[in-house]
Amino acid sequence: MGEIAGEYETIVVGAGIMGSCTAYEIAKRGKSVLLLEQYDFLHHRGSSHGESRTIRDAYVEEYYAAMMEEAFSLWEEAQQESGYRVHIKTQQLDIGSVQNRSLQSVIAVCKKLGIPHEVLDAEQASLRFNVLNLPKDWIAVVTNRGGILRASKAVAMFQSLALKNGATLRDNARVTNITSGWKLSDGLDGVQVCTSRGSVLARKCVITAGAWAHKLAKEIADIELPLQPVHATIAYWKIEEGLDNFSAEKGFPTFACYDEPYLYGTPSWEYPGLLKVSLDGGKPCDPDKRSLVPDFDALKKLLSPWLAETFRGHIMSESPVVAEACMCTMSPDEDFIIDFLPLTKTSLSRERSPILIACGFSGHGFKMGPLVGRIMADLALKGEAHGIPMQYFSIERFLKSSRGNIKDYK
Repeated sequence: MGEIAGEYETIVVGAGIMGSCTAYEIAKRGKSVLLLEQYDFLHHRGSSHGESRTIRDAYVEEYYAAMMEEAFSLWEEAQQESGYRVHIKTQQLDIGSVQNRSLQSVIAVCKKLGIPHEVLDAEQASLRFNVLNLPKDWIAVVTNRGGILRASKAVAMFQSLALKNGATLRDNARVTNITSGWKLSDGLDGVQVCTSRGSVLARKCVITAGAWAHKLAKEIADIELPLQPVHATIAYWKIEEGLDNFSAEKGFPTFACYDEPYLYGTPSWEYPGLLKVSLDGGKPCDPDKRSLVPDFDALKKLLSPWLAETFRGHIMSESPVVAEACMCTMSPDEDFIIDFLPLTKTSLSRERSPILIACGFSGHGFKMGPLVGRIMADLALKGEAHGIPMQYFSIERFLKSSRGNIKDYK
């Protein structure tokens, strides 16, 4: 491929799920957009690759649960346009102690928003899902809208849709600098994005660079966003041969445990005879230096005993038989950061800059990829995003006065 040059309405930096959805949303509105990726498209060094992610509308926080209504619709619209499926529909199962405050919050949010749900005691849960064995003081919350998202396939879908709608995509283009104040051909101000393959101008720049967003924010505005990348491991465990009770086709749900160990999983789908169960979170890491080796020891120590007890001995491996390293970028309050990036450390007002940022998705953002794409397109093209409680995602919650210091967070 040749050098990168020219002028666009918007440049999107980072081609994971968030950047790919943003490029698609901007392109389908008839605006010129360039999507840049520092590595190959669909690489395995970030947070958007792999066989699957979960999707659900059961949330501890009311605002996320409310946002999922539109997210589900946008996933369906994209599948209809592309002509293939990336969302495998199942129920969602959330389990934990009856005293668990987070699980009780899920129930309260479902009640408040009218999300169809059932609360089962341990015995009822075992009757409903006969491979399940819960402690007597545990409960299960079953909601209707859950499922598996085929992660890499979903990113590829949105990239192909972006191309179909006129976007320009370029990989192996590492961004080296982003500066504002450049004059565009129409005489208005814009930004210049310099890459390892050339420089390009745009009216707006959207940063969706995952674990690398911290570095770009520091270079552009001298702001230290409190983001922590963590090394996570996606793990698959061998189930009893011939047993189909864990299969999505037989009605086994996506699931999450709200007690120790805090984990999540999907029914047997991606790999026949294997069940995906992984720990939430991981160890702090440097995105440029992290190991790509899965942490088998932690999984064996923390998950193996729980799996043996909870699934009635139907898990036949003490360690995962398939595992893959992944990365999540955590914000201190685990809420997203979606905002205009102040141009300097001393200009932290709500004045709109031409540079936007979406990051800190904290391991639960993939399911909202199409919605985040819509939000970023609205912000870039209109200056505001309708119907979204943006106060929860403001960059200013981590900044104090005009000096850019991190403040206390919830």
